[in-house]
Amino acid sequence: MSSQHDSTSSRSAGGLREVKKQETRQHISDQATRLFLRQGFDATTIAEIADAARVSKKTVTNYFARKEDLALDHQDAFVASLASSVAARRPGESALGALRRAFTEALAAHDPVSGFTGPEFARMVADSPTLTTCVRGLHDRREEALAEALAAAENVPADDIVIRTAAGLLGAVHRLLFQRIQQLTLAGLPAEEIEATVAPEATRAFDLLEPSVGTLGAA
Repeated sequence: MSSQHDSTSSRSAGGLREVKKQETRQHISDQATRLFLRQGFDATTIAEIADAARVSKKTVTNYFARKEDLALDHQDAFVASLASSVAARRPGESALGALRRAFTEALAAHDPVSGFTGPEFARMVADSPTLTTCVRGLHDRREEALAEALAAAENVPADDIVIRTAAGLLGAVHRLLFQRIQQLTLAGLPAEEIEATVAPEATRAFDLLEPSVGTLGAA
């Protein structure tokens, strides 16, 4: 039978291993980002990243299955963002109301998930066909997740035409607002000015959806 001391030591060792793994992952990510920003995403190889991080290529691919994963490290949060807002809506609040509120909060916080990635990162993505395609795919996945959340809110199948249409409309507005923030970032505007510019534009865009999808999820 193991002693309490042995059990505690085992948990401690496991915790240290997890910390070490997270540190290694972050170190690889940091070195990759430095190279991507300096020489471009498409021009940077896994071998160069491994050399910079002083690890093997296999270690890099063990932590990051695709090179894109090294550049876009908020993918899961981005894909889940709209669905999470709908799922966490207040009693009696519509899905559109929850999404408007969440976007307003993200805009005020200059949240990277809403598009505030900084000019260097925005330029890196814009200059890379690979990353541009990947971001487009993330928008599509986010819309799919939103459709599932809307379907759950209305207790209907996820392939319901009203749900699919609503998710498409809501996804399109968020996609356009993300692109707008990126556009203004690349134009050199500071975050505060971007916020001031996009806030009234977002209001007008969301207002357009009120007559069509404004009641979804409110019951």
